[in-house]
Amino acid sequence: MRNKKTVLAAAFAAVAALTLSACGSDTSTDTSVADVSVEPRSKPATVLDQPFTKPDLVLTDTHGKTYDLREKTKGKPTLIYFGYTNCPDVCPLTMSNIALAKRALPKADQDKLQVVFVTTDPERDTPASLGSWLKAQDPEFTGLTGDFPAIQAGARQIGIGIDAPKKEKDGTVVSMHGAQVIAFSPKTDKGYVLYSEDTTAEDYTKDLPKIIEGENP
Repeated sequence: MRNKKTVLAAAFAAVAALTLSACGSDTSTDTSVADVSVEPRSKPATVLDQPFTKPDLVLTDTHGKTYDLREKTKGKPTLIYFGYTNCPDVCPLTMSNIALAKRALPKADQDKLQVVFVTTDPERDTPASLGSWLKAQDPEFTGLTGDFPAIQAGARQIGIGIDAPKKEKDGTVVSMHGAQVIAFSPKTDKGYVLYSEDTTAEDYTKDLPKIIEGENP
């Protein structure tokens, strides 16, 4: 019998409950949870026993056009990440690591891979500002913004908790969000692989060819 570890998950989701991050600081997330099992991993990628269904999200892309996540990424290897452009550390590092790994792929595979960044700070991350920020990472990355309640609901569908941005005493605005990347298979459109914020560019470089083929790393 395989050795497994039990982790916490949102009651309506089928994977680990994710710690909220203020792009560098941590706090506890919702305590309404259910037990599920995942295979223990010694590396940042966790293969889920119960994969996620792709979020039912219809938002606005960086060109100001309506973007139906399920429709646009159907049958394509897809990485989804929730974060915000004013994040000083975790968000830009995560996107940079993915961009570096993507550039190491053959051109045909680069064209297949969909990387979707959904803002958790839609008031400041307008389509224009989000597009400018992502262009510095990779001009082919998709950026989405829209109403915060819709974004929060979409994140919850894949077990990621996010809080509405709030202003600190020093005037800075902080967006608390789960800092995980979830990979969706082109074969089933299900999210089988979860990456922690500690995942390096080298980790993604090793795993992306398998993700693109619909295999688990």
